[in-house]
Amino acid sequence: MKDRFEFTQSAKKTLLFVLVSGIVLSLIGTYQLINADHGHGHDDASHLVESTSYQNDNYSDIDKSNTTNADYHPPFHWYQRIYSNIWINILYFMGISISAIFFVAIQYVAQAGWSAGIIRVPLAIGRWLPIGGILMIIAFLVTNHDIFHWTHDYLYDPEDPRYDYIIAGKQAYLNFPFYISRMIIFIGVWYLFYRLILKHTIIEDKEGGDSSWKNLFTISTIFVVFYAFSQSVAAWDWVLSIDTHWFSTMFGWYVFASWWVSALALTTYMIILLKDNGYLSIINHSVIHDLGKFVFAFSVFWTYIWFSQFLLIYYANIPEETIYFVERLESDFYFPIFVVNIIFNFFFPFLFLMTRASKRYTRFLKIACPVVLFGHFIDFYLMVTPGVLKSNGGFGFLEIGILMIFLSGFLFVVLNGLTKLPLVAKNHPMLEESLHHDI
Repeated sequence: MKDRFEFTQSAKKTLLFVLVSGIVLSLIGTYQLINADHGHGHDDASHLVESTSYQNDNYSDIDKSNTTNADYHPPFHWYQRIYSNIWINILYFMGISISAIFFVAIQYVAQAGWSAGIIRVPLAIGRWLPIGGILMIIAFLVTNHDIFHWTHDYLYDPEDPRYDYIIAGKQAYLNFPFYISRMIIFIGVWYLFYRLILKHTIIEDKEGGDSSWKNLFTISTIFVVFYAFSQSVAAWDWVLSIDTHWFSTMFGWYVFASWWVSALALTTYMIILLKDNGYLSIINHSVIHDLGKFVFAFSVFWTYIWFSQFLLIYYANIPEETIYFVERLESDFYFPIFVVNIIFNFFFPFLFLMTRASKRYTRFLKIACPVVLFGHFIDFYLMVTPGVLKSNGGFGFLEIGILMIFLSGFLFVVLNGLTKLPLVAKNHPMLEESLHHDI
């Protein structure tokens, strides 16, 4: 069995190719977007850019007699679509990273033995956390006015015709100092716990015994409690506040479910590929089966949260709640993506992974996991884009290119992280249980 992962030059060249391809596609998409924004060949460009008609809201169009202009939004600018895609990718990969760390913590809290042989894979995925955190802070500082409508000062001035009494009522929570403080604290504390987990993992490798495992149990317990609170608040801050007028008491759970199943799918897919390349040979089909059950079960869990949120809003039919789904269901552009989201994240994994064999053998999971991963990227696209861009959303070269750029960087960090520690925690006190796990 290969004990150490080798990050080959061939793999690095592949990631470099993905990066360069992503940059090229992003530049092409940006060029198309600029041309469309300036009205050059709009009819031809509309098919390439794949966007709907642009808003023409101007300050002069505002009803100055109305001091609660909740419907006012600044005019659309082409660079907002770039900012929106950057924010989507930061959210998506950050969520996968912190959820992978959460997976590690859960194993120690539950005192699970079956996962002892695979714990190093989600631990490596967690290495993206500090990079993703820094990118998120920078992105918010640069793009806040273009992504988050509530950051505009005029919304809080009763003398301004653009004053919004609903958003003004949330100022105690949605204000720049408090918002950025929460962001820094959450990311900082998450990273602190990750470093502590990593530290005691290294000590365990060197010294053995069960003292490090006990420390990891304590650290993980505290982290899980903090994460349960902070993740929900982060979901409100980073995603829900984009649609500032809308609210949902289930949204924290919804974002968690999307992040969580994405992390499970990536962990499963990476373990399978590692086994195919001669690594983690000690991992048997029962462990793979358990991972497959996780992907299947939490795809259903995500659907349960999605449907519960949708049904309650549909049944109540309150305008301030239904607007979120109206923007997505009544749009000629967003509706097909809405349907794809449901198919990729529920119908496909539910039907494809229903049988025992499909969750136990890798040839099925090699198909299911990438579909689920892309499906939840689409999910975050639908969470962010309609709120930021309204009718100006699109999905073309720009979206694919920015995704490829982030994907290449993310995989480079994760694969490089795999080389830092042995792939199997040989001194884990429950390793034998993992080796002989049988269901």
